[in-house]
Amino acid sequence: MIWNLSHRADPAALLIADRHYNRQKIGTPQFVPPGRCLVLLCDGALWVTSWPFAEYVRHAWPGAWVNSLYRKERAGQASTLIREAISATRSIWTPPEQGMITFVDPKHVKPTMVRGKPVYGYCYQKAGFNHVGFTKGGLWAWQMLPHEMPQPEQIPVMRELCI
Repeated sequence: MIWNLSHRADPAALLIADRHYNRQKIGTPQFVPPGRCLVLLCDGALWVTSWPFAEYVRHAWPGAWVNSLYRKERAGQASTLIREAISATRSIWTPPEQGMITFVDPKHVKPTMVRGKPVYGYCYQKAGFNHVGFTKGGLWAWQMLPHEMPQPEQIPVMRELCI
């Protein structure tokens, strides 16, 4: 396991979060939406799984875990880091029936050309997510159901350096 458990106001994670395109207020001490969350940090990468209460969700996947932030500034395959983050999340929580959802903004990421067509969030597809549509605002929606998720793997409590 390359990820370490962190928290929503970790100063080291904040530096990476501030460089993510969905950051609303750069520099504020917390970078995670309200509600239940799991923050994972590795040298040069940050992952946040949010688990909003279904009654407060406005998208078509209420109750799902939401990968609300993923930023990789290190070497290595993004899809491998994603699968390990999901595995770590599963070691803490039991996945909901809707699994995990993530949204990719085509205005802020470069597409990968797949069979001559642009795909936004291709690393999620490589990790096992399925493209399930678009939000009203035009974000690409990717979903991974519980039976498609990797097995749980424990998160180290502390580690000086991720390899």
